[in-house]
Amino acid sequence: MTTVIYPGTFDPITNGHLDIIERSAKLFDNVIIAVAASPSKKPLFDLEERVQLVEKSCARLANVRVIGFSDLLANVVNKLEITAIIRGMRTTMDFEYELQLAHLNRTLTQGVESLFLPTTEQWSYVSSTIVREIFLHGGDVSQFVPQVVLDGLSQKK
Repeated sequence: MTTVIYPGTFDPITNGHLDIIERSAKLFDNVIIAVAASPSKKPLFDLEERVQLVEKSCARLANVRVIGFSDLLANVVNKLEITAIIRGMRTTMDFEYELQLAHLNRTLTQGVESLFLPTTEQWSYVSSTIVREIFLHGGDVSQFVPQVVLDGLSQKK
């Protein structure tokens, strides 16, 4: 059984994230979505809220499990005996950053590989940061996030 992990802050989860999750769920036996606490990023949603939003967004995917974490990703990977780390890639800038993390994580996990999935064209320009900015300035983000996130955002106004 292959178990992969898809880590991120998911503040909030976007349709682009869901695309990566759905595609990973087709490729691997088990997918763990690891929602990082990331307090230094000053998230709009707290960790518990983000975990719940991801769980609700992925509820239909039987082989997907969601966890929250505040530890070093490598420690989580080692503890859960993960086969590979999944990372979504939108741009070449993402690639440079993700390549550094892949080398670091491979060292810290005694060889666990990172697998890069390019986003589909439809979501290549969408990021949680952009969604938050549009929302905070009163814009409509309904085409970029699942309904459960829209509901959560409406409570942040």
